[in-house]
Amino acid sequence: FGSLLGVCLLLQMLSGLFLAMHYSTDTALAFASIAHICRDVQYGWLIRNCHANGASMFFFCLYLHIGRGLYYGSYLYKKTWNIGVVLLFLVMATAFVGYVLTVITNLLSAIPYIGMDLVEWVWGGFSVGNATLTRFFTFHFLLPFIITATMLIHLVFLHETGSSNPTGMNSSPDKIPFHPYFSYKDLLGLALMMLILLFLALFTPNLLTDPENFYPANPLSTPPHIKP
Repeated sequence: FGSLLGVCLLLQMLSGLFLAMHYSTDTALAFASIAHICRDVQYGWLIRNCHANGASMFFFCLYLHIGRGLYYGSYLYKKTWNIGVVLLFLVMATAFVGYVLTVITNLLSAIPYIGMDLVEWVWGGFSVGNATLTRFFTFHFLLPFIITATMLIHLVFLHETGSSNPTGMNSSPDKIPFHPYFSYKDLLGLALMMLILLFLALFTPNLLTDPENFYPANPLSTPPHIKP
């Protein structure tokens, strides 16, 4: 699933780049700019759906990648594994920066004495506003590039030891003679993933998204999906 994660990252960065060209972080324009992307931009609806559902595919592949790593004992490659843990946190930070925005940063106010000052410092004001949206979007844009750099370090450390396999034996001698099989395995996985992603993006684009996304943000009321 490592190769699929690489493809996911590339897809998310490309679709995100094109979305960022048309998106506005202004509180008054953010909602309208999403509507503009979906209605007026050439294939904007497709790019947005691929970006939204691509994130779900990313995490699906990520959990399977970690699962197989645990199953086959890849945690014995300490350097590779530790960089992988850092990668997991970075990907989670990138994905949740939209939700962290209001909910988690608000929890900072629970810190004694400095809580309120801390929240106002993070938000750039008394409430979530233009400053907040701009800085959080900046983080969302910046983190994937840091992920890409970390991913390269991950691969360098993996290259030192070679990857584990179901037999538990060294697979280095098989890499050249069995190269077509390894390549077809990756290509088959890629084809299946793209099939699922396109099925989601084209037939049920809102299956994994929140109905709340269809309402403009109301500063006077907390969204229903946020439970105390």
